[in-house]
Amino acid sequence: MVKLLSLDPASTENRILEAAKKVFIQNGFDGTSMQVIANEACINKSLLHYYFRSKEKLFSAVFLYAFQHFVPQIQEILSSDSPFQTKIEKIVSEYMDMLLNNEIIPSFILHEINRNPDRIFEIMQGSGLNPEIFIKQIVSEIEQGHIRFADPRHFIVNLISLCVFPVAARPLVQRFFFANDAQAYHQFLLERKTVVTRFIIQSIQA
Repeated sequence: MVKLLSLDPASTENRILEAAKKVFIQNGFDGTSMQVIANEACINKSLLHYYFRSKEKLFSAVFLYAFQHFVPQIQEILSSDSPFQTKIEKIVSEYMDMLLNNEIIPSFILHEINRNPDRIFEIMQGSGLNPEIFIKQIVSEIEQGHIRFADPRHFIVNLISLCVFPVAARPLVQRFFFANDAQAYHQFLLERKTVVTRFIIQSIQA
C-alpha cells in the first residue's frame, strides 16, 4: 500500500523527478511504468498524471531537470576570467559529475536522436545551453595563438564524446574491462576527469 504524502506543488514535482530518475536508471525507459514511478514518489497515479501526462513527458522533464542544474554552472565557468585550460578542466569535471549523477541522460539522448531529433534539440535549447559562447572563446584562443587551429565544432564534439561514451556504453565497458565490477568502473569514470582534460589540452597546445 502506497502512503500518500501531502506536499506543496514544488516539492511534489521535485519528488516525482527524483523518483523518476531513480526508476528510469534502474529499469530503463521501456521497463518503467507510471505506476512504478508513482509508487517510488509515494503519490497516487492520478496525481502523477496531473503533473506529467505521459511517461514520455516525464522522461523529457527528467532530462531538462538535470540540465537546468548543469547549464548555469557551465555558463559561470565560461564567463569567468580563468585561463582557457582551466576552463576546460572545470567543464570536464562538471560534465562528468552531471553524467555520474544522471546516468540516464546519455541513453536518453541516443534514444531521442534516433526517434525524434527535433524534440531533443528543443529540450536542449530549452535548458539554456548555447554552444556559440564556447565557440567564440575557442576562436579567440586560436586567434591569439594560445592554442593550435581546430574547428571549434570538432573540439566541442571531441570533449563531449570522451566524457559521454564510457557512461553511455556502461553495460559493455563495465563487463569488458572490469569484470562487471561496478565500484572499479565508477573509479574509472572519476579518473576520466583527469585523463580527458589532459588529452584535450595536449591535442590543442600551440
